[in-house]
Amino acid sequence: MTIHIPFNKPCIVGSELIYVGQAVAGGHASGNGPFTRRAQKLLEERFGVPRALLTTSCTAALEMAALLCGLGPGDEVILPSYTFVSTANAVVLRGAKPVFVDIRSDTLNIDERLIEAAITPRTRAIFPVHYAGVACDMDEIMAIAQRHNLLVVEDAAQGVFSKYKDRWLGTIGHLGCYSFHETKNFSCGEGGALIVNHRSLEKRAEILREKGTNRSQFIRGQVDKYTWVDVGSSYVLSDMLAAFLLGQLENMDKISERRRAIFERYAAMLAPLAERGQIDIPFTPQHCATNHHMFYVLATDLDERTALIAHLRKAGILAVFHYVPLHSSPFARSLGAEQASLPVTDRVSERLLRLPMYYDLTDRDIGEIARSVTEFYDCAGTAKPRARAPTGREHRLIRRPQASI
Repeated sequence: MTIHIPFNKPCIVGSELIYVGQAVAGGHASGNGPFTRRAQKLLEERFGVPRALLTTSCTAALEMAALLCGLGPGDEVILPSYTFVSTANAVVLRGAKPVFVDIRSDTLNIDERLIEAAITPRTRAIFPVHYAGVACDMDEIMAIAQRHNLLVVEDAAQGVFSKYKDRWLGTIGHLGCYSFHETKNFSCGEGGALIVNHRSLEKRAEILREKGTNRSQFIRGQVDKYTWVDVGSSYVLSDMLAAFLLGQLENMDKISERRRAIFERYAAMLAPLAERGQIDIPFTPQHCATNHHMFYVLATDLDERTALIAHLRKAGILAVFHYVPLHSSPFARSLGAEQASLPVTDRVSERLLRLPMYYDLTDRDIGEIARSVTEFYDCAGTAKPRARAPTGREHRLIRRPQASI
């Protein structure tokens, strides 16, 4: 069956291609050009942060953050297992060990109630991941970090333009990491940013990003030549990609509003299934403002999810599952980083299915997808009684308040 509704489709909403042409014609297509500076300034002003540094990816931003945390052999970092491998790789590349903690059953974020028990004398940092653009409980995480003298690196790859209690995700921890991959809300194909929230880390962040040299100081005229002064790598984003990204960031409100409309249309059309207990749909706490990065459903079990994926594909709709838990991976076992039991993580990873979500998704497309999901559960033999572990929290959609964003 031909797929006519893909899972993701990159969009052009403003001056992206014009800016790319200007970057090429201007003779500075490599990193740290005029479009890089403009995009960084936009992020700094919009999110009120001391410094935003564009990087080649969120992976690169996480690796820079691990360096800035001073991680080394024997150190430990607490993070969820239900995340992309880059979160853990940044830790492992420094010789440190990831310590996996289970997730909450409502937001699918790291369970802040379990963090303190995972802290040892070797713990150096916490890397919370804001899943689906919904904030972790950052008040509690920052309080734990302060009690134990730990650094906090927010993996906000999916959380650009989301809020926690009126604070932008990525701006609360000591460092924040953004993704501008083509599957994210704002994209340049491949790209990211490191958000430096403490001035004391800014100078070294510049050096790490410029291959361990003080080139940024040289460009500003602060030194008469630049040289190798620290470790580092080539983390600087091409100005051509920064140009495309700038066109997207200038339209953050427009893109965000369309994603909100898509999300809420999905929620309204699938609410009857959720109310009957046949699926679960995303939950957003009242004190959070989501960027509507994704819309997922939670099936009963792995078999049901597999059948639903096949049903949608037969209808020409591409829906995908998400992370395979890191703690169960062969590499985690080789590191001795596997956990004896992360029951919520294991259960969610087998049940979660992401529906198509992109700017150009039409209302007609959404209707077709929602009807196909509903048809699956209406078919004889597919809907069955659901045995759920109690969560202690209500699984329901909380509509985002109209924040001033």
